[in-house]
Amino acid sequence: MTLTPFDPVPSPSPIEPDGPTASEPTRDSTQGRPWAPRTRAVRAGIGEDGQFGAVIPPVHTSSTFSFEGFGRPRRFDYTRSGNPTRDLLERTLADLEGGAGAAAVATGMAGVTLLTHLVEPAELILCQHDVYGGTHRAFASLGRTGRVHVEFTDAFVTGDLDRLDDLEPKLVWLETPSNPLLRVVDVERICRWAHDRGARVVVDNTFLSPCLQQPLSLGADFALHSTTKFINGHSDVVGGAVVAANREDADSLQWWSNCLGLGQAPTDCAQVLRGLRTLDARWRLHEANANHLAERLQAHPTVVRVHYPGLPGHSQHDLARRQQQGFGAIVAFDLGTAERVRAFLEGLSVFTLAESLGGVESLVSHPATMTHASMDPSARRRAGIGDGLVRLAVGIEDPDDLWHDLESALRAL
Repeated sequence: MTLTPFDPVPSPSPIEPDGPTASEPTRDSTQGRPWAPRTRAVRAGIGEDGQFGAVIPPVHTSSTFSFEGFGRPRRFDYTRSGNPTRDLLERTLADLEGGAGAAAVATGMAGVTLLTHLVEPAELILCQHDVYGGTHRAFASLGRTGRVHVEFTDAFVTGDLDRLDDLEPKLVWLETPSNPLLRVVDVERICRWAHDRGARVVVDNTFLSPCLQQPLSLGADFALHSTTKFINGHSDVVGGAVVAANREDADSLQWWSNCLGLGQAPTDCAQVLRGLRTLDARWRLHEANANHLAERLQAHPTVVRVHYPGLPGHSQHDLARRQQQGFGAIVAFDLGTAERVRAFLEGLSVFTLAESLGGVESLVSHPATMTHASMDPSARRRAGIGDGLVRLAVGIEDPDDLWHDLESALRAL
């Protein structure tokens, strides 16, 4: 398989904020040739400190900033409202996603919360049925309070959009590939359907990052990230981000982030920026390992079924190839029963039993009792998340060590 992380995808140029700004991510080489996305990710803010010549951009931890004089605020006045370090991260993420602007927030769920404030309580959010358990819990809980009106549907996965013609959503919520079954939805088709009805579209892009998928180039209005995951890549900070395709929506995100106090702390933003610089390089190992393990698991007699769009026999393989630049590093497989899962997990030594994903280390989880435990059991069944399902977040260790660990645990079943 040819790995092509960060392959350029045609997209609109980001719109820069008015007025003086913090260090800008450099976009061109010395001869004016546009830099590739991986170069822009590495070079964001590099060597632009005008005070001391620091190569890595300084971290601005100040909570407040002085005014130039009476009635003359500077570009930043208070860190909840804006901060140079957070601003650099936001503009870099918007650049890589091909958006007009972004809001970096404290967690991925803060990004979910932020987006719910772009619709009125009576307006419908139409959500893919098999989204991350935390998203499902938030929507179900907020729906009970009347803060949002949410309906869940499997029509985005099945492609049967005609079933939705009587609905008038204001926001369509997609997650592709989905967590944990790696279902892929046709973003371009759904965006056309939604826009014909005056709705905007959110795509949770956490599983692929802008390195392997750019939802805005497929027609989406917002790309959502838990930057805790692949973008940071080291399991040592939590964060989230929402990137908007147009300037008006980007300004709304910033206004609500300031209003609600959701902005990410400068030190955390600096760590995410650090991780972002190696995203392309990490993806190559993540994905090669995931593909290797998926192929071996598919051939193993103990495994009931493997969920990984990179497998040629996967029902959505062709769609994934069309709208993604890679297949990611999450592999799910079914062992049939919870008892078999327990025995399998007890036999592992390289994979660590823990929630989360996207770090350099390999993790294993049992969605029914971990990441999706907050979902009602009936909702889990509708989403296809059974008690025998195991999810691997494949790291960058040696692939032979990873497979030996899995094979040894499977042999004991």
